Amino acid sequence: MKTKNIATFYAILAAMLYAINVPLSKLLLNHAEPTMMASFLYLGAGVGLFLYGLIEKITGKEIKREPLTKKELPYTVAMVLLDIAAPILLMFGITMTNSANVSLLNNFEIVATSIIALVVFKEVISKRLWIAISLVTVASVVLSFEGEGSFVFNKGSLFVLGACLCWGFENNCTKMISNKSSIEIVVIKGTFSGLGSLIVALLIGEKIPSLHWVLCIMLLGFVAYGLSIHFYIMAQKNLGAAKTSAYYSVAPFLGVLFSVLILSERPSIQFYIALAIMIISTVVMVKDTINLQHTHEHEHIHTHEHSHGDTVHTHEHKHIHTHLHIHNTDSENHTHKHELTNHQHIHCG
Repeated sequence: MKTKNIATFYAILAAMLYAINVPLSKLLLNHAEPTMMASFLYLGAGVGLFLYGLIEKITGKEIKREPLTKKELPYTVAMVLLDIAAPILLMFGITMTNSANVSLLNNFEIVATSIIALVVFKEVISKRLWIAISLVTVASVVLSFEGEGSFVFNKGSLFVLGACLCWGFENNCTKMISNKSSIEIVVIKGTFSGLGSLIVALLIGEKIPSLHWVLCIMLLGFVAYGLSIHFYIMAQKNLGAAKTSAYYSVAPFLGVLFSVLILSERPSIQFYIALAIMIISTVVMVKDTINLQHTHEHEHIHTHEHSHGDTVHTHEHKHIHTHLHIHNTDSENHTHKHELTNHQHIHCG
């Protein structure tokens, strides 16, 4: 199987693993309270990826990864704190609205991440992406109200949107340390966010569930949080961030499918309207995200000679020209990069 086909498989697998989180969490919340649930989900991701890395090391299949340093400490701390708040809000949201709504509302994370990147990190957002963001916002508003003509705000949807906002900030913090070891990042996120959530759960009086339910929740956390992130990064290595993100955007819709299959939920007409809007917004985002990139490399070798008195010098120059063409869907911009990568000097006397 070709490398890119394997990478595509990893990207879709990452989306599927994350999508299974919402309906299974809905079932497990019958046996664990929201904050306690969030803590063991993250602990499962942290412990699971730690063991995963340990097995890699023991079997000799460990991949060399750059570790985190003190320079990344502020982003690491912010990432952990936001990861404590986000899953707690999500679990409360899941208890107050159906899992199909939660799966689609999770798309609001894209909106939050984009706006924060624009305002805080000064990233440029295209017109097409703004259209997609607006569509996601409209769909989220549609899902935030329940009842025909009642316009009663759904508190569950509000909690989910709050979780998405936290994850939007967290995504931008994680981006600042994304060149470091993915396993180390997940282990830190999982362990410290999980412990933080556990402390919060105990302080507000939540009880630790039975051991077998704790293990079930941690297993879900390992799969839906830990492995999902790991496979996502593996896909990025060969597909690039753009295409991987495009494939990963199917996660909310897979979440809806799993909710129907596992929980036998039957969403209302309101849900299908929002789904249609979300599909349109996803298509727009995919078109905006994926750029066709072609890299052409040309090698040109030439020689010339010159003399210094009785000595003749022959110089051979090898020029490697790399042409990077980026075809943007909004404009026909072409970027050409020329680099002189090697000089060979041959002296003949």
